Amino acid sequence: VQLVESGGGLVQAGGSLRLSCAASGLTGSTYGMGWFRQAPGKEREVVSSISWSSTDTFYANAVKGRFTISRDNAKNTMYLEMNGLKPEDTAVYYCAASEDPWATVASWKYAYWGRGTQVTVSS
Repeated sequence: VQLVESGGGLVQAGGSLRLSCAASGLTGSTYGMGWFRQAPGKEREVVSSISWSSTDTFYANAVKGRFTISRDNAKNTMYLEMNGLKPEDTAVYYCAASEDPWATVASWKYAYWGRGTQVTVSS
């Protein structure tokens, strides 16, 4: 199983980025997916998660109303549309896949992780 994030970068406050997470090796499985982030000196935290069917989603309070999670199961790809970015959104963003189909919040329930993509928001 491999998860590869892309789309990170440097953006000014108020700007937008779209992260993608391409999954391979999970064909035939129904799996929930999530985005986590870790800022320097801080613990990894959940940003958003989505169920296999996309009917259930979760957003952390800090990003609610600004970020949108989605997925395309035909392409084995998950997305995170980030608008209204703030300097406090600066972090390494990781995508993760679980072995059940739910919109899981707890990081320990995710079996597979990407290597992360850096998002830097300047003020």
